[in-house]
Amino acid sequence: MEKTIATAAKGRPREFCTAQALAAALGVFWSKGYEGASMADLTEAMGITKPSLYAAFGNKEALFHKALDLYEAEKLEYMRQALRQPTARGVAEHILRGAIDAQTSSCDPKGCLGVISMTACGAEAASIKADVMQRRASSHAALVERFEQAKRDGDLPDHVDIAGLTGYLFAMLQGMAVQAGSGATRADLERVVATGLMMWPGR
Repeated sequence: MEKTIATAAKGRPREFCTAQALAAALGVFWSKGYEGASMADLTEAMGITKPSLYAAFGNKEALFHKALDLYEAEKLEYMRQALRQPTARGVAEHILRGAIDAQTSSCDPKGCLGVISMTACGAEAASIKADVMQRRASSHAALVERFEQAKRDGDLPDHVDIAGLTGYLFAMLQGMAVQAGSGATRADLERVVATGLMMWPGR
């Protein structure tokens, strides 16, 4: 487990687990968004002083980018698993049901960190939006390629607009994240998924 030595308020060295501190920061960003998370919120949750935060992670913006890395590695593993499903519909269902699990987890704030962060505004948040958009574009491209392969394999009809289908899936994910953040129950989200899959194109 990685440890970091930082200078505490009184000049004494302080050792803390960077992974645990980063996970705590992720929870703050996830529940409050980038702009809503104050340095006081972050240092309190992470259990470290402001000088320790700066020494280990850099400024608030750099900390958010590191938290986003952790979010993608831990919370979006189902996306990578989904791409390995044998059918296009299976890919979509795996992603949507994985999103339900993430959005209704009792361990984490509800919603999607990417969606929450895209609501940030102001000059300071410009790189945050750019990072979120770049990561989303990467996921979008991976799904487009997977669905194009499904069309080549005969799993999707020839007339299907792959870009439109991928956009439809992302719109569902984003809508579910917003609904989860507004208090939608697991049953509510499962009805959305069931309806969406009923409209999935097939032979």
